[in-house]
Amino acid sequence: MLASRTMKVYRLLSRPIVKLLLVACIVLSAYVVSSPLLSSQPALAKGSEPPFAAKLRPLLEAKMKELRVPGAIIHIHYPAQGSWTTTMGTRNLATGAPMNVNSHMRIGSITKTFTATVILQLVDEGKLGLNDPVSKYFPEVPNGSNITIREVLNMTSGLFDYTEDEGLFKTVLAHPDKVWDPWELLTIAFQHPAYFAPGQSLHYSSTNYILLGLLIEQITHMPVEKVFQQRIFRPLGMHNTLLPPLSSAAIPNPHPIGYFFETSNAAAPLDVTSWNPSWGWTAGSAISTLHDLKIWAKALETGTLLSAATQKERLTWVKFPGATWIGHFYGYGLGIADFGGMIGHDGGLPGFQSFMGYLPQKQATIVVLTNLDPAPDGSEPADALEMVIQENLQLFA
Repeated sequence: MLASRTMKVYRLLSRPIVKLLLVACIVLSAYVVSSPLLSSQPALAKGSEPPFAAKLRPLLEAKMKELRVPGAIIHIHYPAQGSWTTTMGTRNLATGAPMNVNSHMRIGSITKTFTATVILQLVDEGKLGLNDPVSKYFPEVPNGSNITIREVLNMTSGLFDYTEDEGLFKTVLAHPDKVWDPWELLTIAFQHPAYFAPGQSLHYSSTNYILLGLLIEQITHMPVEKVFQQRIFRPLGMHNTLLPPLSSAAIPNPHPIGYFFETSNAAAPLDVTSWNPSWGWTAGSAISTLHDLKIWAKALETGTLLSAATQKERLTWVKFPGATWIGHFYGYGLGIADFGGMIGHDGGLPGFQSFMGYLPQKQATIVVLTNLDPAPDGSEPADALEMVIQENLQLFA
């Protein structure tokens, strides 16, 4: 989401603290993002591009230059006007090598869609209920007897977001290789007061989805990364999507370098590709590819893996307080968001930001993946590029 919104796993990345800890980071040689952004590498032959590609390309390149985005992978499937898949910019600022359309990318909070889907499958199987109190499974949760599973899913639980804890933030930056235990994250969250009484408002909190990851393991008696493979990735043919083990900071090849600007006027971004993402876990540490996210975008919105009744529950929206998406409705369901009718999710960890959405009325899909997060001005680059697309093609419900 945009910098003013909270729908991000990396929300703790405050620039002043990053600046204080630069001694612990490896800084790239001074490099100003420029020429790699001026040319794109179409995945299709030029003559096969839909007419809207010629309109969008210069607009997207201009936005990338404005936000100093090194590289992007962009896919638009709009049956009424055609399909376009392209890469722009570079995967490596030092070499200028172009982005690879088959790259593996960290997808941040899109992970939440997997976590919520498994929870909803367990609801379909009668193994838990949406109106069950959290205390039934985790008596440790403050006020858990008054918080339902539904409220955890749709961000109305009021539970404090551990990524907003300054102490955790400092630790992540000082020790980017640290392996975080999920209960360690929850302990941090539970030290803070709730934002509001359960069900009284909406506050995007990754704490909810760490809790749900532990609930999946409690009910299935399996590691959650194996549950995702068994219940989502394998059935849908998403062979390049995974939730890495907590101890792993590796990304399968091919993948770009992930970049992060520590200050708004930094001459060069940090290479944060190998920062351990375990503090995101079932709220934000998954890895995927464009190919797999194209599959997932439609399957998520249409409820391929759920019953019709449960999918209807999933698409019951709570509006983000005081927020819109390009002037249109902006709300959250059960591990899924409504971006002005474009249904899906976005996500980000330091170095990578992503957007994935499906517009059912026009059977349109948009996927945008970038190897930068956040941009120097604090904005989310994939979201910004998606807005250019959605607004110029008028892809709204």
